[in-house]
Amino acid sequence: MSSPTVDRSHDLSQPLDKLNPDERMKADSDQLRGTIAAGLAAELTAAVPGNDIKLMKFHGIYQQDDRDIRDERRRQKLEPAYRFMVRVRLPGGVLSPSQWLKLDSIGRAYAGESLRLTTRQTFQIHRVHKKNLRSVIQGLRDVLLDTRAACGDDSRGVMASINPELSALHAEIHALAKRASDHAIPKTNAYREIWYEEEPADPRPTPEEPLYGKTYMPRKFKIGFVIPPINDIDIYAQDLGFIAIIEGKEIKGFNVVIGGGMGRTDQAPKTYPRLASLIGFIPKDKVLEVCDATMEVQRDYGDRVDRSHARFKYTIDDKGLDFIKAEIESRLGFSFTPAKPYRFVSNGDKIGWQRGEDGREHFTLFIENGRVSNLPDAALLDGLRAIAEVHKGKFRVTPNQNLIIADIESKDRPAIESLLRTYRLDGLNAASGLRLNSMACVALPTCGLAMAESERYLPSLLGKIEPILARNGLSEEPITIRMTGCPNGCSRPYIAEIALTGRAPGKYNLYIGGGFHGQRLNKMVLENVGEPAILEYLDGVITRYARDRSKGEHFGDFAIRAGLVPEVTEGRHFND
Repeated sequence: MSSPTVDRSHDLSQPLDKLNPDERMKADSDQLRGTIAAGLAAELTAAVPGNDIKLMKFHGIYQQDDRDIRDERRRQKLEPAYRFMVRVRLPGGVLSPSQWLKLDSIGRAYAGESLRLTTRQTFQIHRVHKKNLRSVIQGLRDVLLDTRAACGDDSRGVMASINPELSALHAEIHALAKRASDHAIPKTNAYREIWYEEEPADPRPTPEEPLYGKTYMPRKFKIGFVIPPINDIDIYAQDLGFIAIIEGKEIKGFNVVIGGGMGRTDQAPKTYPRLASLIGFIPKDKVLEVCDATMEVQRDYGDRVDRSHARFKYTIDDKGLDFIKAEIESRLGFSFTPAKPYRFVSNGDKIGWQRGEDGREHFTLFIENGRVSNLPDAALLDGLRAIAEVHKGKFRVTPNQNLIIADIESKDRPAIESLLRTYRLDGLNAASGLRLNSMACVALPTCGLAMAESERYLPSLLGKIEPILARNGLSEEPITIRMTGCPNGCSRPYIAEIALTGRAPGKYNLYIGGGFHGQRLNKMVLENVGEPAILEYLDGVITRYARDRSKGEHFGDFAIRAGLVPEVTEGRHFND
């Protein structure tokens, strides 16, 4: 690890009351211990007290409540129906059948017979009672999984490309993602002491956090690895992204991009989504050094006064890309070389069967909005458990909330196909091009930030857009559409060809014009409108697209060429 350099404008020798209160909270947390253990033992409430709610995020846990019944409980003078969301750390989205079976048993026992695949290639376990949190986390430990740094001001779960046709490259990229994740997570023993109930070290290591210090990062920091030509992880949405450069069948190194991020706040023009900037090429053996140096720069220069301005993207725009690049190079002790050529063509998943270069078979299953539960027309939870009981390969969670049943030997394919038919899972892939390229965040009823529906609403909205597509002969056309219940951007909406972000119950901002492979931001065309206005606008623009598009032209590209919205590649112009 390179030696830390501290920007004195954010040094804690300054009065903490000049900084955001979260900085004092982190500094005073005893390296993320707080009073979490005592809060778990408090039986008179289903919640945890005070700042422990924020500290638990560093442990991969969010406190939430059921907003569907919040008002009724208030009328009855009851506390909200507090439950917890547990997010698994799963670098690159790869897990074994035994790990799937453990997650299945946890979902059935503690999460209302449901699991959720996220847009960062992992699992969220919702509606967990406080009294069951340790059972969940210790159950994950049984299969070598944990929830460390799945949330909080630290390095979040590391993403990695999933392309079943490139077996050897996928294995190498996944290994790098796991190494980066294991390297960058906080080193404090608080997790083991609180959740595994281990005795504290005596004496404790000093310092416990050689990279993070007492105040960790100013905000979350996201890392990802991608293999062109498929930009499935949306590399330009990452704080730090590594674009694999392939020569022959070997990874020679990576182009590095920095400063991507989706979050913004309505009515706050100083906040905006940003696409990551390309700063050069590195050999593949320098990846961890670049992770350290880049995180150190953001640690030392990131805004610790205004959390809405604390992401790396703002640090870069405030200080200048050249300054930040030079700071990273200074800590590395070497310079980036010029970036190598590369090309992306899509950010979606190839649905259905594929054969890898090693001859193994892979089946990508469309899972709408990532929700794994038993549906009226498909026993998804039961079917995947049955497959896990016989599967000899791996499962891969995709960045688009889908699932790959991976590494199937040809002789075992008939058995997997039979189970897909038995549980009616094969029919899930028979959807429109728009639906197969859709994503939604959880939103209501559990997310405390949600202002409108998302996961529960997008399927029905798609059902009203699909007749418009059919009428125009576009049912099979792949068009990316993403929805969030608020402007924070968890489903990466601002790079979709069509996007909706929640403003109030039943009201959304509508955006169009994003890039089909994540290379361009979209632009708002309707603000704070309901379904009739959304459908009316999309009817007109889809009809025009069908009539006037060029051969092979994607919807977002057409929106730019036709002058429906201006091209936006620079985040600072997103709100213009």
